[in-house]
Amino acid sequence: MKAELIAVGTEILLGDIVNTDAQVISQGLSELGIDVYYQTVVGDNPQRLERVIREAKARADILITTGGLGPTLDDLTKETLARVFDKKLVLDQPSLDRIRKFFADIGREMTPNNEKQAWLPEGCVPLVNDWGTAPGCAFEADGTHVIMLPGPPRECEPMFRLRAMPYLYPLAGGCIVSHNVRVFGLGESAMEAILHDQMATMQNPTIAPYAKTSECFVRVTAKADTAEQAEELLAPVVQQVVDALGDSVYGVDVDSLEQVVGDGLRARGLTLAVAESCTGGLLSKRLTDLPGASAYYKGGVCSYANAVKVGVLGVSQHTLDTKGAVSPETAEQMAHGVARLMGTDFGVGITGIAGPDGGTPEKPVGLVYIAVCWGERCQIYEMHSSLGRDRVRYQAASTALDLIRRMLDEQAV
Repeated sequence: MKAELIAVGTEILLGDIVNTDAQVISQGLSELGIDVYYQTVVGDNPQRLERVIREAKARADILITTGGLGPTLDDLTKETLARVFDKKLVLDQPSLDRIRKFFADIGREMTPNNEKQAWLPEGCVPLVNDWGTAPGCAFEADGTHVIMLPGPPRECEPMFRLRAMPYLYPLAGGCIVSHNVRVFGLGESAMEAILHDQMATMQNPTIAPYAKTSECFVRVTAKADTAEQAEELLAPVVQQVVDALGDSVYGVDVDSLEQVVGDGLRARGLTLAVAESCTGGLLSKRLTDLPGASAYYKGGVCSYANAVKVGVLGVSQHTLDTKGAVSPETAEQMAHGVARLMGTDFGVGITGIAGPDGGTPEKPVGLVYIAVCWGERCQIYEMHSSLGRDRVRYQAASTALDLIRRMLDEQAV
């Protein structure tokens, strides 16, 4: 099956927003084994939209549109698709009832133009939108399957995953199941080199490496008649990948390093506090983004100034004078100091030069020291990065999380 994506919205063409919907949908279609050959962005112009739809209709088995389902005059996706595929628009009463309930629940009066969103192509399958007002829909005509989704990412992503993908499963032919092996500390090219022979010879399951911000993952995908059969194919291959990549693997089908660390601390009844300089609270934010973090995260100190390092964390002035604020000694004293201050099992200290200024030949931009202390045990990591301020900060926070993860794993062994 060949799919084509059409994003409708002048705001995308103007660069006011980024078309993240296309990424989410393309990834989901890949999981289903459906190829995407074309992606198009078109403005809120009915003539240009109709031309793009007719071109897609001639070459795609599946046509997915995002955007243009709202209540305003320039929301014309449904009307244009209905015209191209010779479909009448009819009022879908359940959709209208849900829209009315949405406005009643938030205490606002529903304006008459919102009824427009409940008019759908005759004979379509409505796709219920529990995240907004505009329902999606799906229909088949002239040999093409058409799926319409709302444009806002907070609506489009769950609508695609929970509404459109089940509609597409039968079209994919069989069942496709994937597992993601999450990796930190190995680059994509190094990971590919380790897995090269397996990737070159395997056809089902398949192995594909991907890079993300400061980390990588390997997606292992199998296709079979049933999910159980796919899982049987996947299990040994996933284990082979985990064994090949070793302790750089921090989990399979986990969300993030912070999730793994949080789960590990909670399971062992351990607590954590952090002292951050160059990361400016980013590690604390990532830890506390997770529900239930208060079970293990007790607090943090954002010690940008040396006076805070000394006065709050107890870093030695002599250390700062002789070794500098960016040094392994300072990072270690920050970690011990915050653990002592908060009364926690783990203490983390991060100090470095995020840039773009402030570096020297001896201590260049991108140099960061991360210390993770657990009682008297302390591991210190010297990190170097040249990929910009935001990347330095994010990578430093990830490195701290990975050090904690490794220390917890060592205890488990």
